[in-house]
Parts: sequence; structure tokens; C-alpha cells
Amino acid sequence: MPLALLFGATVLGHSAFNGTRLTISLNALSLGSSPLVVGVMMSLFALLPMLLGVPSGRLVDRIGVRAPLLTGAAVVAVSIALPAAFPGIASLYVAAAGVGTGFMLFHIGVQHAVGEGSAVQDRKENFGWLALAFSVSNFIGPFTSGLAIDFLGHRATFLILTGLALAALLLLVTRRGSLTHTPHAAPKARGEGTFGLLRLPELRRVFVMTGILGSAWDLFVFAMPIYGTAIGLSASTIGFVLSAFAAATFLVRTALPWLSRHLREWTTITLTMAIACVAYVLFPLVTTVPLLAAIAFLLGLGLGATQPSIMALLYSHAPEGRAGEAVGVRAVVLNASHTVLPLAFGGVGAALGMMPVFWAMAGLLAVGGVAADRRRRASLGA
Repeated sequence: MPLALLFGATVLGHSAFNGTRLTISLNALSLGSSPLVVGVMMSLFALLPMLLGVPSGRLVDRIGVRAPLLTGAAVVAVSIALPAAFPGIASLYVAAAGVGTGFMLFHIGVQHAVGEGSAVQDRKENFGWLALAFSVSNFIGPFTSGLAIDFLGHRATFLILTGLALAALLLLVTRRGSLTHTPHAAPKARGEGTFGLLRLPELRRVFVMTGILGSAWDLFVFAMPIYGTAIGLSASTIGFVLSAFAAATFLVRTALPWLSRHLREWTTITLTMAIACVAYVLFPLVTTVPLLAAIAFLLGLGLGATQPSIMALLYSHAPEGRAGEAVGVRAVVLNASHTVLPLAFGGVGAALGMMPVFWAMAGLLAVGGVAADRRRRASLGA
């Protein structure tokens, strides 16, 4: 399977997804919505993916990645086009749910294609390249959206992002013959079912760390537009701060081949927790753009290094023939945190401001860091 095809489609599709999250947040705020309303919209990005993650993973295990990838990219494109065609709060709600669901299916397909298409000795490195593709799109999406909103408006921005999603779909359609597809495959035996995966200690640890790290990543994307708007930053400036985070994830992922030779998976996860904790303690203490960008960069250096380690651990410990389902469970964990936390943090932010939100996340990361360090010590035989 051509990895370059998957990486290129990922850059385009994830740029559209990431840019849409920022654009929906800022469009809602410009229409007078409260942080709680924005939190509801961000939760909608994850609500259906939370419910459909495991069935989607099983589907990928059974039929291959072609149909999920094509369908996911198409749903993302159509959903982003809705606010451009029908501006208003109602279309933002629908777009958030549609984009989140479509990208969940696309994301599971991409992860499974890389994991199953890689030799064991190459898997962590290939996941590193995929993580690098996500870093590129983490930069392109918010930066493009911020500039487009300031100079062209929200409606035109949604059209630009629709074009990116359509480009991803076109790229996949032109090379669809290289994507695995078994349309009439029978369902595979499930063994103990999905809860059986949660009974495996190493997989359970991976899912817990996925939830904490995913929450840390998602909170930054959710909270930065609200915090930036509250302190008077423009859309392009907020996009710049988000892009500083993305630039850091890109830089650290270019170093992953070297890091993977010197740091084991649990060591990487422990260091990530510590760095992210420090960043969240500092965020509400500053209001100047250079310092905000510097802290966002620090956070990106930490969180950007974890995905290959998490995915390598997941594929190493998933039962035979159930890797896609395991990826689906990971998607459920991520989207559960993405659904609950924006609502909770949006309510707290509306009532008390963003400082308690940032510091609550710092506390959760501190707890996760202690747990990861214990596992690191155990893996080293300490």
C-alpha cells in the first residue's frame, strides 16, 4: 500500500478538519455565542464518533480501508460545505457533528492502513511519518483559517476548507485500486467482545493514556479561541498561536527516528505528561502573544511525540485480527473525552474563567505522569 498516498490524503483531510474546528468556534463567537455553546459544538465533533468508533473499527477489520476512507472524506467535505451554503448557528451544529463523524471514519482507516501495511520493525517509524503528516495539517488548518476569516470572512473560509476535503477525496479516488477492500467478507470472531480488549492490562493502560493525552490536545484547540477572544486577540493571531503548537509537533516528529532509538515508549509518554503539565500551569498566567506562542510551542513539543509510541504499543498488544477494533476503542476513548470535556470546561469557563480549566488539566496530566512513570520503571525492570 502506498504510504505517500495515505500521508498526502491525511494532510489534506486533517487540514480541513482542523481548520473547521477553529472556524466553527470563531464563527459561533462572532454570532454572540457563549463559551458553553462553543463547548456544545466542540462536543458534537466527538459525540457520534464516540458511539460509532468500535463498529467502525470492526468494519475496517472486516472489509478493508477503501470504503471507510472514501466515505469519511466525502462526509467531511459535504459537512463543511453546509455553513457556507446556509450560514447560521443551526448549520454550525450540523457541520460539527458531520465533520467529526466523517473524520473519525477516515482516521481509523488511515491508522489501520499504516499499522497493517507495515512490517513490525518498521511500524513505529511509519507511525512517526503519519504523525508528521498530522503535524503539517495541524499547521495548515488553523493558519489558513485564521487568515481567511480576517480577510475573506467565515463563509469563504468554509468554502476553502471544503476544497481541501474534496482534494483529499480526489486523491484517494484516483488511487482507490491500491487500497485494501473485501466487500463480502464475513465478520471475524469477536472472542470476548470489546470488553475483552479492556481486560488486557497493557491495552488498558494505552487507552487510559490515550484519554489523558487526547484531552490535553483537545483542550488546547478548544480553549485557545475562547481565551484568545477574551483577551482581545484577532482570528489571525489566534491562528498563529495554534500554528506555533503545530510547528512544534512538526519539529519534534522530525526527530522521532532518533528519539525512538534512545527512548522507550513509556519513557516518551512520561516526559510528554511532564512537559504538558508545565505548559498548562503557565497558560493562564500570560496574555502577550509571544509568550502564548512560546507556551503553545512547549505544549506541542510534548504532545507531538506521543502518537507513534501509543500506536506502536496498541498494535503490539492487540489480538490477531482485531487491530482495527482496538483502534476503534482508542477512538471511542478520545471522543468520549472530547465530548465530555468541552461541555464541562465550557461551563466552568463561562462561570469562572479559563484559569481553573487550564489548571485542572495540569492536575490530570500530573496524575497521568506519575502512572506512566510507574509503568516506565516496571518495563525497565526497576
